[in-house]
Amino acid sequence: MAVVELKIPNLGESISSVTFAKWLKPDGSTVGMDEPLCEIETEKANQELSADSAGKLIWVAKEGEDLAVGAVFAKIDTDAAGAETGSKDKPAATPAPPPATAPAATTNYATGTPSPAAAKILAEGGVDPASVGGTGRDGRITKDDAQKAVAATPPPTTTAPAAPATPATPATTTAPSAPGSRNERRERLSRMRRTIAKRLVSAKNNTAMLTTFNEVDMTAVMELREKYQEAFVKKYGIKLGFMSIFAKACAKVLLEMPDVNASLDGDDIIYHDYADISIAISTPNGLVVPPLRNVESRNFAEIELQLKELSAKAREGRLTMEEMSGGTFTITNGGIFGSLMSTPILNEPQSAILGMHAIKDRPIVVNGEIKIRPMMYLALSYDHRVIDGSTSVTFLVKVKNLIEDPVQLLLDL
Repeated sequence: MAVVELKIPNLGESISSVTFAKWLKPDGSTVGMDEPLCEIETEKANQELSADSAGKLIWVAKEGEDLAVGAVFAKIDTDAAGAETGSKDKPAATPAPPPATAPAATTNYATGTPSPAAAKILAEGGVDPASVGGTGRDGRITKDDAQKAVAATPPPTTTAPAAPATPATPATTTAPSAPGSRNERRERLSRMRRTIAKRLVSAKNNTAMLTTFNEVDMTAVMELREKYQEAFVKKYGIKLGFMSIFAKACAKVLLEMPDVNASLDGDDIIYHDYADISIAISTPNGLVVPPLRNVESRNFAEIELQLKELSAKAREGRLTMEEMSGGTFTITNGGIFGSLMSTPILNEPQSAILGMHAIKDRPIVVNGEIKIRPMMYLALSYDHRVIDGSTSVTFLVKVKNLIEDPVQLLLDL
């Protein structure tokens, strides 16, 4: 019996172990090459592991078990695949009359065929498998090939309504308790939730964190969006949101005030001449903060498109380690859940995080007169070891001024 051992791959320098979440294939089932076998939980995201060879699957790991990188989680009996594929090859060779089968000498059944995971990604992305080149064994289209093909394809505007379907699924997993019920249930924290908990406690205990507040009049931004939204969607195929405007404003001020964009490493301060802004995205498994790279050199449409792609990947558990790493500053928007004010916690090793909140009509004084304006509270939490109080206040005021007069962003003033 020829048995191939499948091991937990190296997923990054910071990841030494994973939690084996669940099996996707039964023990003893026949699997094909590149077919998803299981799902693992890392400190940053969930990830599927696929079969390296075709054959009979032999379970080794148990669901919920913590495994070190390099540990064997499954075995595959490739002899079982040989017998099955041999029988499948016979019918494939019988239709000899059509001359179109001549290229079979250099290709086989796997050429141009997506793996199950790749087929799902291509279908969701609206990409024809015939237009994708396979880099897997015998030309098979792998999961990575599919992700690259979908990323290179402009997202259709009709896919936006699909997003609300995701929050509905968790609600059906637990039946409502009967009135007066005193039932209890115990669930183990996911690895992501455990990591989030450790990082939040670490940020609270190991940084000199303070928060400064301000409020911003959203009138100009809302009028800008209302006036140009239709033209923006027509040209770029995506709506202009608040996040891209705030990200662009923050990126501009971050380069002007490098202390806010810096991070502490022992006795050294690391300054960055670019703005990689991490955006907090809520997923069924927890909060993730993938960074938008080089926001300072991107336009609003590029930011919105990249944010849409990262959000979709985050909610589907398809973020890679590279997409999750890095970031020099973070923005979180509790306003989408109705939060009026909060004190966001630092995303270490970053030195600052901006909290956006709900927009509420409030009476304010404008040129000596009381006006009703759409107002938002802003909160900037910062590490006082790196950022002085005056620097944090100045940063927040500069962002406020850009939001209240967004023409400055367009003119780079």
